[in-house]
Amino acid sequence: MTELTPLQNLWLTETVRLREEHAGPLDDLEANRLARAAGGDLPSRIQRRALWLAERDGLAAALKHWLQGARLALVLLMIFALLSGAGLAFAALGQTPVNVFWALGSLLGLNLILLLSWVLGLIFAGEHGATLGRLWLWLSEKLARDAKAAQLAPALLLMLQRKKLNRWALGTLVNGLWLMAMLCALFLLLMLMATRRYGFVWETTILSADTFIHVTHALGYLPSLLGFNVPTVEMIRASGDGALDIESARQAWATWLVGVLVVYGVLPRLLLALLCFWRWNIGKAALRLDLNLPGYAQLRERLMPTSERLGVNDPEPAQMHRVESGVGEIASEGALLVAIELDEQRPWPPALPKNVSNAGILDSRESRHKLLEQLSRFPPARLAIACDPRRSPDRGSLALIAELARSAGETRVWLLQAPPGEALDAERLGDWHIALQQLELPFADCAPLNWLETGHD
Repeated sequence: MTELTPLQNLWLTETVRLREEHAGPLDDLEANRLARAAGGDLPSRIQRRALWLAERDGLAAALKHWLQGARLALVLLMIFALLSGAGLAFAALGQTPVNVFWALGSLLGLNLILLLSWVLGLIFAGEHGATLGRLWLWLSEKLARDAKAAQLAPALLLMLQRKKLNRWALGTLVNGLWLMAMLCALFLLLMLMATRRYGFVWETTILSADTFIHVTHALGYLPSLLGFNVPTVEMIRASGDGALDIESARQAWATWLVGVLVVYGVLPRLLLALLCFWRWNIGKAALRLDLNLPGYAQLRERLMPTSERLGVNDPEPAQMHRVESGVGEIASEGALLVAIELDEQRPWPPALPKNVSNAGILDSRESRHKLLEQLSRFPPARLAIACDPRRSPDRGSLALIAELARSAGETRVWLLQAPPGEALDAERLGDWHIALQQLELPFADCAPLNWLETGHD
């Protein structure tokens, strides 16, 4: 399996739970058997089962595609934030001369309104920012271009909502994007002021000059603590009649405007983005499976049974999946020969070399389950599966062959010859060939005993 982060493991586990909740139980016999063989506590077994099902059904690949789409969607939103910040800077200095309070409103107005709205939503609802979050999720799904990725976003949101982590995830996204916009606006503001000469004025019809003096000094108090200049009373009064053609006045207004943008635009978004990111990381590290959920509670007996039950009660899979050996992490050794549903007229087993074991004939659910449990603990290096091609290659037989093959290092299928005086049906034999080719398993009509003994043909 592809290496996943703990959050992605939980995410896929929740996706599988939701899928089973809406579409019914999955064919999970082999997944349960592997989870039991791996051991561990119930949460680890549930996750191992879910990850195996996710790999088999394509959800793990869909997650990879979704993450690629999410990264691309985030890049697009970042580009939009940078362009928005540039637009704010050009709008602020687009007048000649520059009206300082119009410029201030252009730089901070929308940002402060949305910032206040986000804080109120965080306090009273905890879900503010969902619009931007839904936009990101929607873009992620569209850019993923994988139909199965549609199941991932609802599972992620539901998992995060239980611990109220969505507010911190969205907060990091929202404040991070606004921080980028404010930094871009600040950078362009400095670039424009460094390369062009701007005059600054303030205008009013109904307000007095004293009002602008008080507002200017009030807004400039915090920036002044960080070293930014504040225009003097005389400069403020004189700027009400027209732009002062004095270098010190221009610099004082420019420094005041930059300082106000830094203190009331950049710093709040920076602090909130860091706070949200810190809370997100703490909450993410504390995420655990909720074993009280119905989908997980009913797995307890199957994954940690109080008594071992034999038999296969699950329906056969609707389609066959590509066979890949799953014993890479377990030491495999020896060789094993097993037959599937042979009639009593055929002598069995053939004469076997000393180092080749006979697993007998699988003709019941109990025998199949017992062998699969044994192989999960002691997988053979080489496995030969004998089949009678006079029988049709039904889904059940092919699923069993695939499951046996996943439990061995290497597997070959032996299509037995017909008994003397009886011929094989060519069409049925062709069906076997096609089915085994789809499983990507080598097959032959002669006994692979030499291969079983030595590993070579």
